[in-house]
Amino acid sequence: MSEPTEAKTDIVAEIEECPHCGKPLPLCICDSVTPIESRIQLLILIHPQEQDRALGTARLLARHFENAVVRIGLSWPSLAKALGRPVPDPSRWAVLYLGSAKVEDLDTDAEIVAINRKGELEPHQRAILSDIEGIVLLDGTWSQAKALWWRNAWMLKCQRVILGPKRPSLYGQLRREPRRDGLATIEAAAILLAGLEKRPDIAATLSGSFERMLARFREVQAKMPELAPKPKKRDFRRRRR
Repeated sequence: MSEPTEAKTDIVAEIEECPHCGKPLPLCICDSVTPIESRIQLLILIHPQEQDRALGTARLLARHFENAVVRIGLSWPSLAKALGRPVPDPSRWAVLYLGSAKVEDLDTDAEIVAINRKGELEPHQRAILSDIEGIVLLDGTWSQAKALWWRNAWMLKCQRVILGPKRPSLYGQLRREPRRDGLATIEAAAILLAGLEKRPDIAATLSGSFERMLARFREVQAKMPELAPKPKKRDFRRRRR
């Protein structure tokens, strides 16, 4: 009775992966990615145990930006080491980390919010956010993002930001979130970059890619469920990408 399962496993193992997004080629949508020019730089830190190739969006996000930097690991000595180049002023970089902070608990209805080390609303929001030149995104489950946050003390030199999205994640039933502000990495980047640069076209482009990725996943899942299996119950302690 194990032969069919073994055969399917062999088929999956033989399918090539995209060298850019890391997805099995039937799930890859890299050929439809539209390059985006952005003044704000991206650093995406992926926890080494983040294994969701089928529904993950970090590498797909990076495909849109020529200068986006993706790193896989647990810790780096500094922002400069993670980026691979000098950073004159780390305070002009923002780290998106929700933790226990929620925009709904603060006296604001803004979608992008700068907070201090105590999780309190920073004064002079407009001035702080307009000065940001780079964004650090933590990719992984809630507990994995927490590990990245605590293992990289240099993040405290950066400005911490959180999001209060107006709509829930497009993941829907494919990946249920424990909090309404839990988003895919590409969704979070869309809100941040479009909001900070006042460019709705960035959000439209990234959201379009995410929608195509989800549509491709559902299509492949119907034909090759062994390649795009139904997602397992995930760690609800996560702060989702």
